[in-house]
Amino acid sequence: MASSEGFLTDEQREMLKIASQNVETALPSPRLSSSPKSPTTLLSDHQLKVPAGGKAPTGGIAVRHVRRSHSGKFIRVKKDGGGGKGTWGKLLDTDGVSHIDRNDPNYDSGEEPYQLVGSTISDPLDEYKKAVVSIIEEYFSTSDVEVAASDLKDLGSSEYHPYFIKRLVSMAMDRHDKEKEMASVLLSALYADVINPPLIRDGFVMLLESVDDLAVDILDAVDILALFIARAVVDEILPPAFLTRAKKTLPESSKGYQVLQIAEKSYLSAPHHAELLERRWGGSTHVTVEEMKKKIADLLREYVENGDTFEACRCIRELGVSFFHHEVVKRALVLAMEIQTAEPLMLKLLKEAAEEGVISSSQMVKGFSRLAESLDDLALDIPSAKTLFQSIVPKAISEGWLDASFTKSTGEDGEAQNEDRKLRQYKKEIVTIIHEYFLSDDIPELIRSLEDLGLPEFNPIFLKKLITLAMDRKNREKEMASVLLSALHIEIFSTEDIVNGFVMLLESAEDTALDILDASNELALFLARAVIDDVLVPLNLEEIASKLPPNCSGSETVRMARSLISARHAGERILRCWGGGTGWAVEDAKDKIMKLLEEYESGGVVAEACQCIRDLGMPFFNHEVVKKALVMAMEKKNDRMLDLLQVCFDEGLITINQMTKGFTRVKDGLDDLALDIPNAKDKFSFYMDYAQKKGWLLPSFGSSAVEALPTAAAS
Repeated sequence: MASSEGFLTDEQREMLKIASQNVETALPSPRLSSSPKSPTTLLSDHQLKVPAGGKAPTGGIAVRHVRRSHSGKFIRVKKDGGGGKGTWGKLLDTDGVSHIDRNDPNYDSGEEPYQLVGSTISDPLDEYKKAVVSIIEEYFSTSDVEVAASDLKDLGSSEYHPYFIKRLVSMAMDRHDKEKEMASVLLSALYADVINPPLIRDGFVMLLESVDDLAVDILDAVDILALFIARAVVDEILPPAFLTRAKKTLPESSKGYQVLQIAEKSYLSAPHHAELLERRWGGSTHVTVEEMKKKIADLLREYVENGDTFEACRCIRELGVSFFHHEVVKRALVLAMEIQTAEPLMLKLLKEAAEEGVISSSQMVKGFSRLAESLDDLALDIPSAKTLFQSIVPKAISEGWLDASFTKSTGEDGEAQNEDRKLRQYKKEIVTIIHEYFLSDDIPELIRSLEDLGLPEFNPIFLKKLITLAMDRKNREKEMASVLLSALHIEIFSTEDIVNGFVMLLESAEDTALDILDASNELALFLARAVIDDVLVPLNLEEIASKLPPNCSGSETVRMARSLISARHAGERILRCWGGGTGWAVEDAKDKIMKLLEEYESGGVVAEACQCIRDLGMPFFNHEVVKKALVMAMEKKNDRMLDLLQVCFDEGLITINQMTKGFTRVKDGLDDLALDIPNAKDKFSFYMDYAQKKGWLLPSFGSSAVEALPTAAAS
């Protein structure tokens, strides 16, 4: 053919042959190849040449793998030799789109591409909540405390125990009284052994915070939760201080705050509240005190026989009367004295019970104190009772199961014991006197009884006993105690007696709180009321605080009293804090005094006027009656007012201190009074002489008044 277009020359054929041989030599056998794709890059190293103007070769393998531009220049293969139309791609190339046919007989599911499937992450708290619901439901159906405790232990996650408390109580709140009682029993059983006390407190805080939501489904949720909290305090799984502390964390407008108020005022302030709360839901403690004492005696005697300390502790716990454990302590000590061989066993039991938290420290001290008070009677049956008791106390303190503070109240020598007997007798006498006063409201009679005892050095003890007894009674007795305190300060008690009495009260505030749960708040009110009634001055509060140990509950009570006093309208509010006989503001009381005196001056009867003064119910404010009576006598020039004051003094309606205070107030205001009544100073001198002759005034008043009058006259 003339034209060689499309044909290779001999030289080109030779080069192609050599290249093909080289490829066959370099390529592995197709049977050994792991890839179905042919490597084409090996041919790219051989640059085949064609004549100028000739077409690219179209035959042979090499032609398909070599790409040239239309200009005849060699161009590097794209993708490093992989890809392109009609090619398989480069070696180990996996970028190609492949389709897997699930109907293919050789289909392998392992070749399917991986795909991330979204799944919900499990929250440990959610799992815990579901698990405890199951535990609680099972407990409500079986009543098996041990199984519930064991299941909760096995569940672990102790940091979530507050949620268990919340769930247990909230589930019980929506059920019958049986389940409510069971929930309280389970809480007592789990306390300290399974759930740490701080976590129990946290659980109740969570309940208080969520009571608004609970009230949507449980209409009386506020009252029921208040009962649970009061019951927890009685069962000693919550400290009384919990209420005060929790209040500080809650808004006053919240239902949680309302719960605490109901628990404090309605349930924990009621007489015999412990027994009432134990039986509120038909609890298992429907037994009398005597029956409970018999149960305690039986379990102790059984313990003496078998010596099983663990079993004895379990029986004490199952009694379900943690507030009565002091009886266990007392009877155990008495039994140790009666049966000499039983002493090691009894001491071992008390030690074990204290270490395991079965018997609290306060109950232990109370039990020892009760036995110490009855040692004289016990010595009639057990002559060596005092000696044995004195040997047990140091041993108990050294082993750590009796608080060392117990020794402060016990005498160590004969003189101290005599003093204790004298003090015990005094305490018995004053308890009788105070009870009679609460019945009769006769202040003069009480003062005469105290004077007959002739033990003024014990005046602070009387104040402590008076307020302690009043705190455990109704508001009427609290009001009477404050009124009496004002009268005693005027008549026979010094300010030092009052201060020391309050110091003694505040030092024992924590012990008092075991029996009177709201003791701290009540003491703060008594302190504030004493300041309002001029029994104490604000500076005395600083003196009282300085005599107390730092950071004690008593110091907090003093701070509360200061806050009460500094509040707006503190005087009127504190005077009414216990629904006192007044209920009036000071100005209202002054108006009533003025009206009764005007009525008497215009022809009224003395007896009726005295009754009106008595009906005011403000004996601490009778100095205002004296002051207004003297001023009215000067203004009206009617000395008939002196007859009224005489009758009031004779009947004990106005005491000598109130009379003296009234005269002192008139004396202090003579200069201003003389502007309206020119002969006011002369009149006052006459009234003062008359009062001194009648014995109305304290002897100290005469000298100060005489010194002041000439000065006033000179001015």
